[in-house]
Amino acid sequence: MKPARTKTPRKPPVKKGSQTSLKDPVGVYCRVRPLSLPEQECCIEVINNTTVQLHTPEGYRLNRNGDYKETQYSFKQVFGIHTTQKELFDVVANPLVDDLIHGKNGLLFTYGVTGSGKTHTMTGSPREGGLLPRCLDMLFNSIGSFQAKRYVFKSNDRNSMDIQCEVDALLERQKREATPNPKTPSSKRQVDPEFADMINVQEFCKAEEVDEDSVYGVFVSYIEIYNNYIYDLLEEVPFDPIKPKWNSCSTPMRNTDFVPPQSKLLREDKNHNMYVAGCTEVEVKSTEEAFEVFWRGQKKRRIANTHLNHESSRSHSVFNIKLVQAPLDADGDNVLQEKEQITISQLSLVDLAGSERTNRTKAEGNRLREAGNINQSLMTLRTCMEVLRENQTYGTNKMVPYRDSKLTHLFKNYFDGEGKVRLIVCVNPKAEDYEESLQVMRFAEVTQEVEVARPTDKAMCGLTPGRRYRNQARGGLVGDELLVSEVVLQSFPPLPSCEILDINDERTLPRLVEALEKRHHLRQMMIDEFHKQSITFKALLQEFDNAVLNKENYVQGKLNEKEKVISGQKSEIERLEKKNKTLEYKVEILEKTTTIYEEDKRNLQQELETQNQKLQRQFSDKRRLEARLQGMVTETTMKWEKECERRVAAKQLEMQNKLWVKDEKLKQLKAIVIEPKTERPERPSRERDREKATRRSVSPSPVPGDVYKTRGGGQSVQFTEIETLKQESPTGRKRRSSTGAPAQPDGTESEWTDVETRCSVAVEMRAGSQLGPGYQHHAQPKRKKP
Repeated sequence: MKPARTKTPRKPPVKKGSQTSLKDPVGVYCRVRPLSLPEQECCIEVINNTTVQLHTPEGYRLNRNGDYKETQYSFKQVFGIHTTQKELFDVVANPLVDDLIHGKNGLLFTYGVTGSGKTHTMTGSPREGGLLPRCLDMLFNSIGSFQAKRYVFKSNDRNSMDIQCEVDALLERQKREATPNPKTPSSKRQVDPEFADMINVQEFCKAEEVDEDSVYGVFVSYIEIYNNYIYDLLEEVPFDPIKPKWNSCSTPMRNTDFVPPQSKLLREDKNHNMYVAGCTEVEVKSTEEAFEVFWRGQKKRRIANTHLNHESSRSHSVFNIKLVQAPLDADGDNVLQEKEQITISQLSLVDLAGSERTNRTKAEGNRLREAGNINQSLMTLRTCMEVLRENQTYGTNKMVPYRDSKLTHLFKNYFDGEGKVRLIVCVNPKAEDYEESLQVMRFAEVTQEVEVARPTDKAMCGLTPGRRYRNQARGGLVGDELLVSEVVLQSFPPLPSCEILDINDERTLPRLVEALEKRHHLRQMMIDEFHKQSITFKALLQEFDNAVLNKENYVQGKLNEKEKVISGQKSEIERLEKKNKTLEYKVEILEKTTTIYEEDKRNLQQELETQNQKLQRQFSDKRRLEARLQGMVTETTMKWEKECERRVAAKQLEMQNKLWVKDEKLKQLKAIVIEPKTERPERPSRERDREKATRRSVSPSPVPGDVYKTRGGGQSVQFTEIETLKQESPTGRKRRSSTGAPAQPDGTESEWTDVETRCSVAVEMRAGSQLGPGYQHHAQPKRKKP
């Protein structure tokens, strides 16, 4: 089951006293392993002690059209195939152990493709120990005589240490010794021959300037990061013979007492450092004991046989060496029982799993999933390095994705300035690893451009140095005085025998007197010599006092000068402070004035913007009104033009109709007048029709109009016949004037008017019945009221 994810509390911003803190780049080193077979093609060449060159192998050149490319990469130092573990340790790991003893943290990575020698570099081989056993050996060689007794320091679950007094530590030792655990290492046990040659370091190495007034305790822990889960390799799981155990393939494990440990969670302590909660920390007192703990966890580490490596690491391993220091009390006898005075430093040795390509390793199933998680965690590490470099180079503030992987999340404090970081890039020069080696070189190139803040030195406890040997020095002084007295007494001549057996013995007393006189004379000489030496010593003391007095006078004069300078500087500082206060007051007044002006300016700008907006609205309203009025005027003009045209057309039509009606009336009247007076013989029908047709063509056409055109030609024919009759009648001819206008018929005017009225009524009735009511409305004359 997956562990529940918990949120780490947000780290509060740390106030830094100096923005220009010193930074050191990440130390990146390169180690080239020898080829497995001499006939293998080599693609990496060491140019000098800081540069390597990559050659494109023959197969890649053929695939890429013969493109021959050589790339050089620079490192802090390059170690060739003949480099020993001692030379590598002295350059890379020795400074980290020295910093560990002086209270500073350190982180050491081994990075590279699978089969490049990372585990060999970190652990070593028989008769050639790696970096890890050499670090332990140097540490215990430096603090061996200053170690605290076991269980004086006791770890807790909050990534810190507690101090126990001697009595409590003794009780806990007796309790642990009463129930011995065969899996618990002990400094009295015999070294396991399996790794005895690895820790048998011939070269003696020791740190310099170790604090002798402190006691030390060493705690080690060993974890692995497998499939992005953290497991404690030192955790002891009790074996239950009844309940079946299950391995990673979901199958029961039989005939074994190994149970995979439960995954651990990351936590953040009060100092905002990341740690593994519930991780086992073992206190060790020697190199053999510490390496035995490491070897016990190494047996639980996940390794597998792949196509490229018979013992390929399938997880990232982290071996932590935690050094706890506490000062002695003022007497130099016991540990100072103040938890605030404890200094904890840590050195993390990380053996990263190798990056690999599945098409080369032929991995499948669990191996394929492991390779994917390994590559993903390494890609996250590379992404973090790139973001850190970008932030430091371009001044950006992008978030570094530490939380995307447990590996980067665990060590994010080191990149934030909590310790020194070093990286050993292990490469295999064979041509088959060319592309993977090229990616490793690019990652190294990015990493060595990242800068990490330099860790600060630990604060002093404030007690007098040399407390440890003070009591021993006092006891030694009394012994020396006794020894000097014995030497002086032995320098005197021996006393003869003082036993007198005979009353007449005259030799013993004179011999005793002579011996005493010699002693007295020797004593007197020694006293004179002592007086001479004392006088000489007094003269030396007087000279020394004079010299000290002169120095004191000189120092006092210098101090007086310095005091004068300091007093002058103080007066200058006071003057500058007064001036500064005056300027601050003026600045404050100017700031207030500026604030008022800015407020006025802001108000005026707002008012100006309001007025501009108002003018814009008015201008837009005016334009809309003008457009609207223009449209209305245009619409009204077109409307009135159409109305005028319609009325003019209607009036014209009305007038034409009136003229036409009047003409028709006259024609009908003429026909009526002519018909009773003139009798003409009928012509044949053909001639009559032809004459009618001729007359029709001669007679004027009626007034144009759609109404009359749609009515057909019948009505027009009748009016044409009437007009023709009127024109052919003799009366009409007689009464037509020279201009062509019709004249009045014979008879009285009243008779003509009566006839005309009757004719017009008849014509109107006849025309109205054929043209319809519309025509009657337009043609019927209006009658005036009497």
